[in-house]
Amino acid sequence: MKKYFQFEELGTNYRREFMGGLTTFLAMAYILVVNPLTLTLADVPDLPDTMRMDYGAVFVATALAAAVGSIIMGLIGKFPIALAPGMGLNAFFAYSVVLTHGAPWQHALAAVFISSVFFLLLTISGLREKIINAIPVELKHAVGAGIGLFITFIGLKNAGIIVNNEATLVGLGDLTAGNTLLAIFGLLITVIMMTRGINGAVFFGMIIMVIVGMIFNLIDAPETVVGPVPSLEPTFGSLFSAFGDPSFYTATMLGIVLTFLFVDFFDNAGTLVAVANQAGLMKEDKLPNAGRALFADSIASLVGSIFGTSTTTSYIESSAGVASGARTGFAALVTAGFFLLSLFFFPVLSVVTSPVTAPALIIVGVLMVSSLGKIEWNRFEIAVPSFLTIIAMPLTYSIATGIAAGFIFYPITMMVKGRTKEIHPVMYVFFVIFVLYFMFLTE
Repeated sequence: MKKYFQFEELGTNYRREFMGGLTTFLAMAYILVVNPLTLTLADVPDLPDTMRMDYGAVFVATALAAAVGSIIMGLIGKFPIALAPGMGLNAFFAYSVVLTHGAPWQHALAAVFISSVFFLLLTISGLREKIINAIPVELKHAVGAGIGLFITFIGLKNAGIIVNNEATLVGLGDLTAGNTLLAIFGLLITVIMMTRGINGAVFFGMIIMVIVGMIFNLIDAPETVVGPVPSLEPTFGSLFSAFGDPSFYTATMLGIVLTFLFVDFFDNAGTLVAVANQAGLMKEDKLPNAGRALFADSIASLVGSIFGTSTTTSYIESSAGVASGARTGFAALVTAGFFLLSLFFFPVLSVVTSPVTAPALIIVGVLMVSSLGKIEWNRFEIAVPSFLTIIAMPLTYSIATGIAAGFIFYPITMMVKGRTKEIHPVMYVFFVIFVLYFMFLTE
């Protein structure tokens, strides 16, 4: 095992890898609660049961997808990077595809499956890097920042801090309400721990909120700590029913597939480079075995869609494990082991409510909008498509709409500015695709 993971060459040992894997798990364990609540649209009242996924099944699918992805990354990629259903992509799945477009969740899973297959083929062929390089770096940063604002908006809404207002669309909620106060308290505690550099701050903040919520009767106490693993049957393999439904084959669904594929592209690339650089694994500014790491991600997404969850992706929280000493794929195997162990703690995790997860969404949003500083705002031809990408996501409640807006305006502003030679041909293809996306959006 030591030889396979090159412990001596990388200056590590079993203890450091174990602690790194455990730290990574604690840093990203919030997804075990946030993902089921998001995909089941738990914060949206009065929805037909057919629009909601089964909470227990999604919980199991989340843990299994994270475990499978992390195992493949550890064994094949040999990176100390863990995977799980991605934040932002799960919000797009639930709030844009299912809630806004009214698509059955089975169709959304099918879109994830198709995008994963394309991702796998592009990775194997080597075209993935070429497509990524064709897209302007400013738009990549804009997409990340826009998703951050979108996730933060959802978190504020779930907390009751932002509410519907008939006169102004949105307004400030009742800050004296019990669940809202609990969310504000949790946000304060999490921010303090994050500022102090405490590993697993988001997860520990949720634990503290649950305890406080139980004390003030805002959260029901679990009947038991350990219990049987929920059934995966309600979601397992459900995506395949979409392929026999004619309503699945629309221009809107094509745009949805492209969005899943596009966001996963950059989410993984950014995470892999950031974590590998922190771990000192980069060689001549290049990531060795990058193809293997991307292969692990595409397989994890494909398997996750079959289990019944949104796109699985590499987690930037893996950097917390690296900071604790992780240097090899063994740490990812340790993280995977904890995700499998968590399956038996469903009774405890199932009592967590949307207000409890709100601080996690807000904090993740804060981390994602840091890319705003990397955009050339002094260049109007860059600022316009970047701004439209960012602002359209939270205001239209759709990541896809934000991406489409930015990708349509980018070639226009660049051509008017006389910078036509800087526009890659791929961007013209995206321009046509997203114009068609808006034309047939209501199909």
